[in-house]
Amino acid sequence: MKKILLIEDNKDVCENTADILELSNYEVAMAENGKVGIDMARTFHPDLILCDIMMPVLDGYEVLEELSKGNETASIPFIFLTAKADKSDFRKGMNLGADDYLTKPFEEHELLEAVNSRLKKADFLRKEFSKNIEGIHEFFQDAASYLNLEHITREFRPKKYGKKEYLFMEGDGAHTLYFVESGTVKTYRSIESGKEFVTGIHKAGDFMGQLSLLNPKGTYLETAMAIENTEAYGIPKSNFIHLLYENKEVAHKFIDIISNNLIEVQEQLVNMAYSSVRQRAARALLDLYKKGIIKDLPKEGIDIPREDFAGMIGTATETAIRSLSEFREEGLITMGHAKRIIILDRKALKNIAEYR
Repeated sequence: MKKILLIEDNKDVCENTADILELSNYEVAMAENGKVGIDMARTFHPDLILCDIMMPVLDGYEVLEELSKGNETASIPFIFLTAKADKSDFRKGMNLGADDYLTKPFEEHELLEAVNSRLKKADFLRKEFSKNIEGIHEFFQDAASYLNLEHITREFRPKKYGKKEYLFMEGDGAHTLYFVESGTVKTYRSIESGKEFVTGIHKAGDFMGQLSLLNPKGTYLETAMAIENTEAYGIPKSNFIHLLYENKEVAHKFIDIISNNLIEVQEQLVNMAYSSVRQRAARALLDLYKKGIIKDLPKEGIDIPREDFAGMIGTATETAIRSLSEFREEGLITMGHAKRIIILDRKALKNIAEYR
C-alpha cells in the first residue's frame, strides 16, 4: 500500500482529502502545519506528499525547501494544494522542485489522477534496469507506456557479426544505436597516415554510437569492428531521439543507462595527453582486465592484436610491443596461447598506472 503524507491546516479539507485517498487504498498520515509535516516526512517515509501553501509556522514553500535538503526526502514526489492560482505562485513552486499543483477546491478525480500520475512517475524513475537485452526491452516498454508513445519500438532483434566484420563505419549515416549482447567490439577513429586511435573495447552490456547519433552531420564519428564473434542489437535513431527529447525525467534515466563508456572515453583522452607510454600501457591492461578481455592465470582471455593495443594507448605498434615486453620481463604479465596476454601482478600494474 502506497503511503501519502497530507500537510494541511484546514481540518475539513484535510479530513475530506484523506477520506478520498483512504477509500482508494492509500495509507494516509496527516499533519496540521509545515513543521509537523517535516518531522512526519522523516519518520513516516511517504511515497508522496500533498502540501498546502498558506500555513502557520512554516508555509508550503519552506516545507519543500527543507525536505529537498535531505537525502531521504529530496526525491519524494511533492504536490502543492493551493487556493491561489496566480502564475507567480506556480512558478515559485516549480522552481523549488514541486512536481505538480492542485488548485482548491478540486474534484475527486483530479486528486486521484494527480496522485496516481506522480506515483507512477516515481516508480519508473526509481526502477533499476538490467544492462542486458531483457532490461533494455523492459526499459523501452515502461518508457513508452509512461510517455504514451505507441510508435516507440519495444522489441529488437539481434544480428550476428563474425570476427573483423564491421557494425558501422566512420562517416556513414548514423541511424542506429548499438547494444552488445555478447562478444567483443572495438571502436576506433582514423588519424593521420592511416593509423587508428582505438576509442573503446566494448563487451556485453555496452552501448555504441551514442555521440554519433547527436552528431550535427548525421554520421558516425568512429568505426566499430567485431574482434571476436559478436551478437548486437540495433536500436533505431528515432527511439533514441524520442527518449532524449520527449521528457526530461525519462531522458535522464535513458542517459544513465546508455552512458556506460562515455566517462571512460573522456578519461582515456586525458590520459593520452598527460601520461607516459608506460602508464598508458598499464592502464590499458587493467581496463581490459576489468572488462574480462584479458585474465589471470590459469584462464586466458581473447587475443588482442598488438596494433589494436597500440591504438588504445596512442603509440606506434613497435612501442606498444616494447612496453609489453618490459612488463613481461618484470614478471607483471605473461603470454598464453596465441600470444594472449595474461596478467600476473595487477597490484604492480596499478602502481605503474597511478604513480609512474
